[in-house]
Amino acid sequence: MTDSVLFDRLPGQNGKAIGVATLNRPQALNGLNLEMCQLLFKQFQEWAQDASIAMIVLRGAGEKALCAGGDLHSLYASMQKNQGGSAWNNEYAREFFDVEYRLDYLIHTFPKPILCWGDGIVMGGGVGLFNGASHRVVTDTTRFAMPEISIGLFPDVGGTWMLSHLPAGIGHFLALSGAQINASDCLFLGLADAYLPRAHFDALLKALQATDWSDERAARDSSLHQVLRTLAEGARPDSGPLEQNYAMLRDVCASREFERMTQALQQWQDSADPWLSRAAQTFAKGAPGSARLSFELLERVHHLSLADVFRLEYIVSLQCGVQGDFQEGIRALLIDKDKQPRWNPASLEQADARWVERFFVPAWPADRTHPLADL
Repeated sequence: MTDSVLFDRLPGQNGKAIGVATLNRPQALNGLNLEMCQLLFKQFQEWAQDASIAMIVLRGAGEKALCAGGDLHSLYASMQKNQGGSAWNNEYAREFFDVEYRLDYLIHTFPKPILCWGDGIVMGGGVGLFNGASHRVVTDTTRFAMPEISIGLFPDVGGTWMLSHLPAGIGHFLALSGAQINASDCLFLGLADAYLPRAHFDALLKALQATDWSDERAARDSSLHQVLRTLAEGARPDSGPLEQNYAMLRDVCASREFERMTQALQQWQDSADPWLSRAAQTFAKGAPGSARLSFELLERVHHLSLADVFRLEYIVSLQCGVQGDFQEGIRALLIDKDKQPRWNPASLEQADARWVERFFVPAWPADRTHPLADL
């Protein structure tokens, strides 16, 4: 059986090494399952303490994706098994979100540089890995999105924190529409740090091995920036569709008014711009409850610490497992594949601010502390 994550040490200069972690489920677009999260968390903890490891490279196997998201099939099975109506009774979901969020938080706070190679699809759980890296590299094939509205979920894995800090309400638009953006738009929004063509990956590894790594973190970051700058040779992709529509999106979204944004998205379904039309159609087909939930989360997390954001997302994720739309969204997209989800609530009017409060109730017994209290 093939290992779901491959780990390697590339010899470098002066006794230093480069740790390489490769997500190795290309047939599943490197979707994260519980085992992969556990393996990554354990190895990253060891590499953090290993003085010979100068930095880490995180990538995905194959040519299609860094990571297209989480293991929805296992989560669906766990929701079907849990018929008791209690979010805390879903033991698989409890453990999966616990380990995944701990891994993402570890990447955000890692004591050494992490270069994440955002080639191909970077969505959902893949964004959680990519977003926390100190050096986020996009390529000519990058397709970046948080499309959880299509499965009745919300942009988790720290996605609410990331999107809430984008300017002019643009994060709200990305959450509501699940819009895909390319390398140029990632750079434009500050969601990536560097651009390299996909063909440069082998040259990148060789350059990292040839680098004289300091023991000081700031110096290591500077050396890595220099490697990326040299390899890029000034290359930059053409402007992306979000940048081209930025003035209009800013005009609609900057006020962060739910009704104004949703009305605009409904109108944009007939836009002559295919990117904008596709984003609007994704919103129209998505779960109204997810739209309201995502919007409310982005409003609540803006001034929270990253650790508190993960703690809040954990509460909401467990509740999503018993509220219905998450299970129904996976059924329609991946299980029965009829693409005819029966959302409940069925309309934006029904998914009002009062309705959404049910997602913010902690699921665990009153005598227990938050499972992520130690972040």
